[in-house]
This record gives sequence, structure tokens and C-alpha cells, in this order.
Amino acid sequence: MRAMILVLAAALAAAALAVSSAEASEKTDIMATVKQYMDGFNKGDKDAMTEACAARASIIDEFPPYAWQGATACADWWNDNEAFGKKNEITGEKVAVREPRHTEITGDRAYVVVPTILTYMQHGKPGTEAGAVWTFALQKVSAGWRITGWAWAQGH
Repeated sequence: MRAMILVLAAALAAAALAVSSAEASEKTDIMATVKQYMDGFNKGDKDAMTEACAARASIIDEFPPYAWQGATACADWWNDNEAFGKKNEITGEKVAVREPRHTEITGDRAYVVVPTILTYMQHGKPGTEAGAVWTFALQKVSAGWRITGWAWAQGH
């Protein structure tokens, strides 16, 4: 009986390690998609950003019109961000993400919260949004993880 319990405990431990390893791999893949989106933003590469988006997405950000949704949400956000930057003399926007504060995966859906720092120039002077938070919702499709929505919250 004792031997059977030990075998069962070992099997459960091995299964837990396999699940833990698979989840770590998924988290890595999810962050790769987030970083693809961020890298596209930092390089001014609209195509890289939109490739990271799902066929339909929803975005909430801190400039008008504050919300974008649908099949062209990511491209529409890009265009509006460019126009907002031009109007307000904002250039050189760069975002850096830290290690995720929270990641949750349920089947083919994921939720990740990443602390960020946004740096930029406005009217020729440097600006920073330190302590900002970027929250993403993602879905795993045949091509990999894609962003179905994101929201930006300023830090103070």
C-alpha cells in the first residue's frame, strides 16, 4: 500500500511539473506577442503591430477617441496616435515593459498585466510616464497568440 501511494505521489508530481513547464512555455509565447507589438511601436512599424493583433480587437488608451474596436482597431489606433502626436508635437515615443505583474491562461485565452515606462519628446522636451500599466487580453489561434484587446493606464 505504501509503495502504491509513493508511486501515485511521484506520478502526480511529474504531472504537475509537465503542466508547469507547458504553462511557462505559453507565458513565454504570450510575452513574445506582447513584445512584438511593443517592438513594432518602438520601431514605427505599423505592420508588425497589426500582425500581433487578432482579427478583431478592442483598445482603450488615454487620447481621443479613447476606444477603438473591430477588424481595424489596431491600425486605427496607430493612425490616431500618429495624428495626436503630430498635433501635440510628440515625437520619439518608446515603451519598455518589465516582467509581467500578472499572467493568467485559461485554454486558448490569456490575460497579462505588464508594468511599463513610456518615454517621449514633447515640444522638444523629454517626457516620461513611469509606472504605467499595459493590460492585454490574448487568444491563441492557429498562427499563435494574438492580442484581442489592450488598455493603457498612466502611472503617477
